[in-house]
Amino acid sequence: MARYTGPVCRLCRREGMKLYLKGARCEGPKCPIVQRNPPRNFPPGQHGQRRTRRPSEFGLQLREKQKVRRFYGIMETQFRKHYGEAARRGGVTGDNLLQILESRLDNVVYRMGFGDSRPQARQLVRHGHFTVNGRKTNVPSFLVKANDVIAVRPESRKREYFKDFQDILATKQSPDWILMNNTDLSGRVLQLPLREQIYVPTFNEALIVEHYSR
Repeated sequence: MARYTGPVCRLCRREGMKLYLKGARCEGPKCPIVQRNPPRNFPPGQHGQRRTRRPSEFGLQLREKQKVRRFYGIMETQFRKHYGEAARRGGVTGDNLLQILESRLDNVVYRMGFGDSRPQARQLVRHGHFTVNGRKTNVPSFLVKANDVIAVRPESRKREYFKDFQDILATKQSPDWILMNNTDLSGRVLQLPLREQIYVPTFNEALIVEHYSR
């Protein structure tokens, strides 16, 4: 499975916003976007501070697509496939795209509170720690559906990482489209999330649609 292995703070700096790729650390004093003195909220590279040219229409579309893709931690080929599926569905393509991205198993595990970041949740899924409707599933791009039950495998509950996790889940807030059962370390998808139920930074999905419609 292809994945980005470089420094993730560079991605946040390139997009000019927090992508929360390091979980709680992004809120700490080491975040280069806003916490450093002076803050490094300019693109990385030798000429990062001198890039003052007004972006073209294509540049704006590209940057918006890169923001969403990097926020969810997806490579270009997989992201394009998700866009193709969103375009085939009825309704607003941009809303469909975000709904598909939110219904990925790695994102659902993150939203349930089992990982501090999406990369960490993706690793937990890849290591086979979760089941969907009782079946072991280790594919991060697996798309959950309404009424699916995602749970930690009984064998994985014995591992050190999941010990006393009920108390940890009690301190986290899951989205209203997921019903959590902290005692069983599981959650049920009540429905696929609507656009107003998806908490993401300020994204303009219409620019992504325009980018792929060129």
